[in-house]
Amino acid sequence: MSDLIPVNPEKFQFRNLHPKIFIGTASDRYAGWIGQIYTPGRYENRLTRRLHKVGDQSFVEEVLPVESVEEYFEHFSVLEIDYTFYQPLLDKDGRPTESYQILRQYQNYLRRGDRLILKVPQIISARKIRKKGQYLLNEGFLNPEVFINQFYKPATELVGCFLSGFIFEQEYQRQEERFPVERMALALADFFKAIPSETRYHIELRTESYLSKPVFEVLERYGVGQVLSHWTWLPSLKKQWAKSGKRFFNQEAIIRLMTPLGIKYEEAYAQAFPFNKLVEGMLPPEMVKETAELMRQGVNEGVNIYVIINNRSGGNAPLIAKEIARRFLSLLPSIPG
Repeated sequence: MSDLIPVNPEKFQFRNLHPKIFIGTASDRYAGWIGQIYTPGRYENRLTRRLHKVGDQSFVEEVLPVESVEEYFEHFSVLEIDYTFYQPLLDKDGRPTESYQILRQYQNYLRRGDRLILKVPQIISARKIRKKGQYLLNEGFLNPEVFINQFYKPATELVGCFLSGFIFEQEYQRQEERFPVERMALALADFFKAIPSETRYHIELRTESYLSKPVFEVLERYGVGQVLSHWTWLPSLKKQWAKSGKRFFNQEAIIRLMTPLGIKYEEAYAQAFPFNKLVEGMLPPEMVKETAELMRQGVNEGVNIYVIINNRSGGNAPLIAKEIARRFLSLLPSIPG
């Protein structure tokens, strides 16, 4: 039924914006979206509250029940599930984790045409993991067996027909901690050679020096997408894409709008909370402009573009989506056909 929903950005209906464009958000179920995405009163008395500590501050988040994802998909065409970043779907002994159980709940409410993007667990994609207040070397970094057995197989078995992408997010690495670029490229090549061949893999490298020819050659060889990420310490979306020679390495591309440039996670979260409105002066105009232009470029090249929006990039993801949709629609006359 949701496939028949008309396009109307003013009413937060982005699902059928264009056959090659899929707009969604990083996570869902935010109470701050009631009245925009979620119907007032529909989930009354079923909100849960959780304490979320960010830096030195604590915030009480209000969260809707999982079933609200049905209403989410009446507005958006894709959803990024990010809690899988913190825990694989199966533990070392093959037992389902809490992440698996939550994803299985989501599965119960998905319908034809709904699309998911899953973040690959950090035990696979990150060189260092935060434990007990320290960042420690990750022994499972780019371990093919861990990826295949604890994440890839259970994910495809559980939600494979809805799955549009896997995001490998690598943390920012300080200069004194980095691999040489050639070594990183070799490590990525060994990993992608050892796992099932897919067109749904995308990697987000948050260390600018890795956005270089040796790494891009590996991505092109294995058809791995370069995630264009609007994030604290990365250059602009336009500059990231230019570094790769303005190429898409497969027929699917992901743009993630995480934070304003130069703004740390903790600061962006505190500014945006409780995620119910745009924060004055927070939303970067260039981010909106460059995202729309990349959407147009993808359409011109026949590439599917997935735009994933985080509340922290301006205060409220649905309102940011509205700004991007407006900008993209204004460019339609310049898109062939």
